[in-house]
Amino acid sequence: MQRCSWAGTEEIYLQYHDTEWGVPKYDSRVLWEKLVLDGFQAGLSWITILKKRDNFRTAFRGFDPNIIAHWGEAEVSTLLENPGIIRHRGKIEATITNAKAWQRIEEAGGFDRFLWDYVGGAPIQNRFKAQADVPTSSALSEQIAKDLKKAGFKFCGPTIVYAFMEAMGLLNNHLVTCTRHADVAKLARAL
Repeated sequence: MQRCSWAGTEEIYLQYHDTEWGVPKYDSRVLWEKLVLDGFQAGLSWITILKKRDNFRTAFRGFDPNIIAHWGEAEVSTLLENPGIIRHRGKIEATITNAKAWQRIEEAGGFDRFLWDYVGGAPIQNRFKAQADVPTSSALSEQIAKDLKKAGFKFCGPTIVYAFMEAMGLLNNHLVTCTRHADVAKLARAL
């Protein structure tokens, strides 16, 4: 199997590349979870978060924003003691803030629609031939980051948003030489 070069050789990363990365996700809570995890990843490698993802899911109650939105200092303190996650006060507090922002967007029409409207409801099918050709941000990720911040989100700059868009399938950024490019393109549908 020909893969994108970033997938490396670690089994957990290969599985992520082969089964998750770039597959279009249309569920509001799934999209929110990934955006939160990408915020925790800021300054770290994604594989660090990927290896702790199950711990995060347990610690953050299945990433239910309707639960997390009501958290306060007691929950923050508990999370800061949890060695299974990234213990960063700012990122933990941002998750609570982001849960409240998610609720507002969800109530106004859906977090899924909010995000997918930026790409016309269907994934952008890029055709990059080399990893060096793939940008780390774009005018679109800058706009989405700006709008997310305006809506109250934290830890969602243009680079985080671009990586999120790739992972959640808003962009098909598998290289054309990767066998997953065509597979992921076939999964595209309009929201």
